[in-house]
Amino acid sequence: MTNNAPAIEAQSLTKRFDNVVAVDAVDFGVRPGEVFGFLGPNGAGKTTTINMLTGLARPTGGAIRYFGHDVTRNVKKVQHLMGVVPDESNLYPELDGFDNLCFCASLYGMRRREREDQARALLAQFGLADVAGRRFAAFSKGMKRKLAIAAGIIHRPAILFLDEPTTGIDVASARQIRQMLADLKSSGTTIFLTTHYIEEAERLCDRLAFIVDGKVVRLDTLANLVRDIQDQHVVQLTLSGGTAADLSGPLHETFPDGRFERVCDSVLRMRTDHPVHLAPLVRFLEDRGVGVTEARMIRPSLEDVFVEITGIELERMRKEKEKGGRGS
Repeated sequence: MTNNAPAIEAQSLTKRFDNVVAVDAVDFGVRPGEVFGFLGPNGAGKTTTINMLTGLARPTGGAIRYFGHDVTRNVKKVQHLMGVVPDESNLYPELDGFDNLCFCASLYGMRRREREDQARALLAQFGLADVAGRRFAAFSKGMKRKLAIAAGIIHRPAILFLDEPTTGIDVASARQIRQMLADLKSSGTTIFLTTHYIEEAERLCDRLAFIVDGKVVRLDTLANLVRDIQDQHVVQLTLSGGTAADLSGPLHETFPDGRFERVCDSVLRMRTDHPVHLAPLVRFLEDRGVGVTEARMIRPSLEDVFVEITGIELERMRKEKEKGGRGS
């Protein structure tokens, strides 16, 4: 390992499929021991990037380095350094939880006693000890996700790749996984994370990169990203008796300095670069049969940064993901 070198480095990393450029000359470095968030809309290139970094896809161009060593042509020689948890489970449905973990450990050359002890410890840590003998196919979605993460860290990797670790699972399991990731970070593990849950990124990530149409368009700390839009003023309106769905044109004509977005059918947000006067906006909506039950100012957040950079509403993106759409 090279002192002070990034744990992971991508330089002009590119992937083409025929005439489609899925990842377009991206550059980033992931520092040892940090949680690095990789955010973007569905189809932006997130999973393709992970596949190249982990040796599941060969780059069309560019370079990949781990701790200063160029491994572009042979990522497999550093696979012992990494654990990988894909967005779709790669464990064996016919094996039980304990045997799945032991099999994964054997792929990394762990001796029988060591892998069995580590499997038992992880099953206990994740609250799966009582179902260790149950076939993986019979696990709930949350249990499957926890076992997949346990399989990814059973060999104590220096780097952990997580593609959508908590999508579609129950709240309690998601909370447990986030706590586990915080514990791994505290122990010095480098974590590369993709997620559609912006609160997850805010809670866990040291730095974030935004990828749109295969290109990294921003990379910075959470504090710096949010600081860029701190001067914005955002008002959120909860509506009743109708929606603002058909009022986008009149809203922009009447309030030309405002930028409007529908969080959902009953919630509307307005952003401006100057203080917002609520009374004219409320009166405009009520005159058109749309009641306002709540109006409040909200502080800009990472979600606002995401919308500003990508132009994508997070709620829509989450729904697409949870219906079975896969980010690529």
